[in-house]
Amino acid sequence: MQTLTERVFQLSPPGGLFDETVIRNLFPYKSEGARKVLVYRAVSMGEILRLKPGLFLLAGEFRKSHAHPFVIASMLHSPSHVSLESALSHHGLIPEALFQVSCVTSARSRSYKTPVGVFSFQRVPLNYLKAGVESLKIDKNSWAFIATPLRAIADLVYLRREVDWKRDGLSFLTESMRIEIEDLRNMSLKGIDDLCDSFRNKRTLDYIKKLVKELGE
Repeated sequence: MQTLTERVFQLSPPGGLFDETVIRNLFPYKSEGARKVLVYRAVSMGEILRLKPGLFLLAGEFRKSHAHPFVIASMLHSPSHVSLESALSHHGLIPEALFQVSCVTSARSRSYKTPVGVFSFQRVPLNYLKAGVESLKIDKNSWAFIATPLRAIADLVYLRREVDWKRDGLSFLTESMRIEIEDLRNMSLKGIDDLCDSFRNKRTLDYIKKLVKELGE
């Protein structure tokens, strides 16, 4: 086991995730160059995975707890929350066979291809980014910010600029997204006022308001 791997393993960070600050704290008397050598050796041996510059993950055999993809996403790009297809899948509205973690951010859009999967972050400007977002427990030791079903739908509509209530109506959700109509009718509308106050895009607001009206009838 490489020196860096051994020290991080003893530290046992949650999910095996750690950054450059942790490395500096573990080796305060080593030069920046010496610390980079330690990282290079551990990564080369496959004991540590580099997720992005400055963010690392212990390889599976060295982790003492599970590294949930939603937690990894929160550390890759901030501020952000899990949304879109990933949130709808988490809430059981669409099948779980997804090939990337889809998130929304108020910062610039970007994507990360990592050794543990693909993470996509798309920009959605809001007056209040966390409107319709909840902190949810996703496993024994992990929490993540995840969009409610209604917020995930609003994010989807905003980003798919061709979607319009007058033209698409419920068919966008029931046919394109394959969400069951009963699941939509059972969807919580909690926080709808905050959501409508936060979105600036008229097309998205029109879709969400008419969706809520349709589901209430």
